[in-house]
Amino acid sequence: MFYFSGGPIFGLMLIAFIATVAWSSIKMVPQGYDYTVERFGKYTRTLPPGLHFLFPVVERVGARMNKKEQVLDIPSQDIITRDNAMVGVDGVTFYQILNAARAAYEVEALERSIINLTMTNIRTVMGSMDLDELLSNRDIINAKLLKVVDSATEAWGVKVTRIEIKDIAPPHDLVDSMGRQMKAERDKRAQILEAEGLRQAAILKAEGEKQAVVLDAEGRREAAFKDAEARERQAKAEAEATRMVSDAIATGNIQAINYFVANNYVKALESLAKAPNQKVILMPLEAASVIGSIAGLAEITGDAFNRNKSGGHVEGGSTGRGGRSSVPHQEHAARGTPNPFGSGGQQG
Repeated sequence: MFYFSGGPIFGLMLIAFIATVAWSSIKMVPQGYDYTVERFGKYTRTLPPGLHFLFPVVERVGARMNKKEQVLDIPSQDIITRDNAMVGVDGVTFYQILNAARAAYEVEALERSIINLTMTNIRTVMGSMDLDELLSNRDIINAKLLKVVDSATEAWGVKVTRIEIKDIAPPHDLVDSMGRQMKAERDKRAQILEAEGLRQAAILKAEGEKQAVVLDAEGRREAAFKDAEARERQAKAEAEATRMVSDAIATGNIQAINYFVANNYVKALESLAKAPNQKVILMPLEAASVIGSIAGLAEITGDAFNRNKSGGHVEGGSTGRGGRSSVPHQEHAARGTPNPFGSGGQQG
């Protein structure tokens, strides 16, 4: 009775055991992972992504290793630089497992080992540099750390792809000193730029003044040339007029002498009238003398015009109207004043 009642239960149990063993022997490895296989606790092979079968009871999965690139935060730590400045430094490390078996069996606690190794090399590399180098050469620091840490983790089947220093925090008093230094440096550059600007402005101003002096000198030279040319022409004209008067005197034309003297007489009066320091002019001459002089000029001009028109020549002075001498001569003779036209009397 017991045999027949326990037979179906045993059969079900056997079927369940066989199914469990068969299911446990089937392993599905996802993409980006590698599984290690152990037989009786010893590593035998690595399963890549895909479907795999294991021997039941004999083989089992030892470690599931993520082969994707991963990132680790490096905790902040205090570092003393070569010039005895203490700074706080933290960073990040990117790594990737290339050999799952080495990463699983060559090192204990892989991530913690990478963090400690990175922190130690940060102190070594950055401690051998000055503070100014730390603040301005982060790329060099990252390259040195990457080279050292990657060579150390190669035995673990791990590739360190990148190490970045996130923050370098100097002490507050040092930050204040750096701020004052930066301000002084900027003030220095500002003063240098201002001095350069003033220098350039002075140079440009001097060049402008020099150019103005040159142009002024050239203008004065040109004006002097023009003035000399004008004086030369005026001198030639005066010489020509003097020559003509001399020729007239040489031929015995007394009217030319009268004209020359009367012209200079009128010009002398004009100069006296235009003088800026003269307000009242007292002339020891009578108005009739001046009028007579002007009339004499008119008579000389009319006589010359008539003589040029008729083509004839009258010797001596002009007979005037009715064969009398000029009015200025008579008036000056009557008043007892000198005649500006000379001593010529009546002409026959």
